[in-house]
Amino acid sequence: MTIYTKITAAGQYVPKRVVDNDELAQIMATNDDWIQAHTGIQTRHFAMDDENTSTLATQVAQQLLDQQHLAASAIDLIIVTTITPDALTPATACLVQANIGADHAFAFDMSAACAGFTFGVATADKFIRSGQYQNVMVISAEVNSKMMDFKDRTAAVFFGDGAGGVLLQATTDPAENSILAEKLQTQGNATVIHSGRVKPITTIAASNYPQMDAFYQAGREVFQFATTVVPQQMEALLATAHVAPTDLQYVICHQANLRIIEQIATKLALPMAQFPHNVEKFGNTSSAGVAMALADVYDTMTGPVLLTAFGGGLAYGSILIKK
Repeated sequence: MTIYTKITAAGQYVPKRVVDNDELAQIMATNDDWIQAHTGIQTRHFAMDDENTSTLATQVAQQLLDQQHLAASAIDLIIVTTITPDALTPATACLVQANIGADHAFAFDMSAACAGFTFGVATADKFIRSGQYQNVMVISAEVNSKMMDFKDRTAAVFFGDGAGGVLLQATTDPAENSILAEKLQTQGNATVIHSGRVKPITTIAASNYPQMDAFYQAGREVFQFATTVVPQQMEALLATAHVAPTDLQYVICHQANLRIIEQIATKLALPMAQFPHNVEKFGNTSSAGVAMALADVYDTMTGPVLLTAFGGGLAYGSILIKK
């Protein structure tokens, strides 16, 4: 008996604290006009005080359970994709598991930077198709604000905090299959984007303690990669799946920068109306952006949707789905 994967719920959550461009302009050399012209971003949300990545992810997990009227005990696996975990260990996914009481699940984190959601969904699909797992959560959650150098306007103005995710469930009906095609790639490049690097010690001393660096990106190189290599992957996947760009209902891109999304729309010769986007109000929420944008349009999905994300690694992944 062949097992397929069906997407049955989608959710999202952002912290309450809203930070507009004018507030950032008070602490760094920038202004609202510059930020909007270069990124399209107007506001973003920051987790403050007791909120952390697991907090945001837990909110999404509970939404997924509520939408399907599913008990937490029915969950077999929780995958959290993040580059801003609560800690290096335990996994943020394990904290979510504890928070919702998913006692029968196992949980782990994935790090594929901003491409995390596509990598996470592709991975969950394999677990379900194995026949051993029925109900899997994939949640992408990021608290980027805690990793920023707020003196670096080339990075800090872009990012916000948020979480999004989906519930994937097993089905034996091929007509219900949601995962139609995928393409995941990495380039093994550690210089264009990096965050949280921890150096080895240079001497054995009582003063040693772990330190990590802030988020860094080479903006021009990221833009070039996102507007050339990424569309090529998208077109190749669609060709393999025998789907024309005009057949797509939506194309949901990584919410890095509105200008990048506009360039990709031009490359695919599709109108921006087919590209759901939330970057204006939430900023770049890293791996959460695609999941959050998917949650925005989930109830309106009637045709094929292409998810595409890219980030540090350089990692980039495209998945063709339907509801």
